[in-house]
Amino acid sequence: MRVTLITGAASGLGWQLARACHARGDALLLTDIDASNLALRVEELGAERVQGLAGDITEPALHQRLVDTCKERFGRLDVLINNAGITHRSPTLRTDPVVFRKVMAVDYHAPLELTLTALPLLRESRGQVVAIGSMAGWMPLLGRAGYCAAKSALGQAFEVLRAEIAGHGIGLLMVYPSFLDTPIDRNALGGDGRPADHARSTIGRIRGADWMAGLILDAMHKRRERLFPDRGSWLASLLWRLAPALYYRKMSQRFAGEMT
Repeated sequence: MRVTLITGAASGLGWQLARACHARGDALLLTDIDASNLALRVEELGAERVQGLAGDITEPALHQRLVDTCKERFGRLDVLINNAGITHRSPTLRTDPVVFRKVMAVDYHAPLELTLTALPLLRESRGQVVAIGSMAGWMPLLGRAGYCAAKSALGQAFEVLRAEIAGHGIGLLMVYPSFLDTPIDRNALGGDGRPADHARSTIGRIRGADWMAGLILDAMHKRRERLFPDRGSWLASLLWRLAPALYYRKMSQRFAGEMT
């Protein structure tokens, strides 16, 4: 039986991935900072082949506990899905540096460090790592400087890591979604670290988390290296590279609300 570890699993895309992986027969170790909601999710799926372990994903001690729990409860780890994330909506000049550090800690440091901790078990199973990046890591978005930086760092680090772990038989899938209907944006931080008080601006179509989860599982099954699920955002990223002045004009119009 395949064993899958999913971070940020109590809501949004993480929960849809948990449901989909459970439906295909996986044993699951789920983690989230929201302990009460995580417990409800484990109860909903049933504890026979599902375990929850709540905690702050930025804490290295949690990383080791997760890996140890996989080994002790299930005897192996086949898939690690780095899904937990956080964002902000605030102009750079009006954002407390604490917000930038928090976003970087959750979106970059935590997935990289957890993956490194899990590599010994993944080597044994010749398993697979999945990291949820963002098209924001490929192109700038007003009001998202910290998020864009963190997702860019995540993408670059994991694209390098893929080549370094390939010799151990470990696959690595980088997912580059655009805008999804998930709590990550509804719970976005403002510049002072409190919840953002204005609606988000977007590019392209807002997709459902269940739709995204289905595409990710298909890409995992095919052992793909990258997934670009939204053609419109992918084309916008090309515009940024080929005609950056035009991209900036279009973005400044679309994201004008982020500067209020």
